[in-house]
Amino acid sequence: MKSLLAAALAAALLASPALAQDAWTAHKPEVAAVDAGVRAPLEAYLRGHATGSQDAFREAFHPQARVWGMRNGALVQMTAEEYIGRAPGTPAPDEAQRRRWIDSIEVVGDTAVAKITLDYPGVRFTDYMTLARIDGRWLIVHKQFQAEPKPVAT
Repeated sequence: MKSLLAAALAAALLASPALAQDAWTAHKPEVAAVDAGVRAPLEAYLRGHATGSQDAFREAFHPQARVWGMRNGALVQMTAEEYIGRAPGTPAPDEAQRRRWIDSIEVVGDTAVAKITLDYPGVRFTDYMTLARIDGRWLIVHKQFQAEPKPVAT
């Protein structure tokens, strides 16, 4: 039942980019006001997390992008393709309890930096994305993240 609900949520997000943008930027009007071209790869990234879609992640990342981060005190490094390859193709079983949003976007010319929060039942990720406008299209060229485990409820 939970996976059916998660699949329905994912289908709704894929079918309605406006719904996704509203959900991911509603609490931050200054983010919603940023040019849609800059937001597009960030929204594709969030859609990838919501649906498990590798195609959504490929819309978000430049093929040569890198992912670095800290999880459980250890440095994690991978290529964008390695990161994308971890997407299961379906929403997570606990998708209904997951929340994610764009905290901020700063644009200077053809470069942008964004902060994203992924708030999941067991962990909260803070992502810092560097984006570049390449041949007129915005893409994520680097993702830096911090994973903060949440205490287990008793």
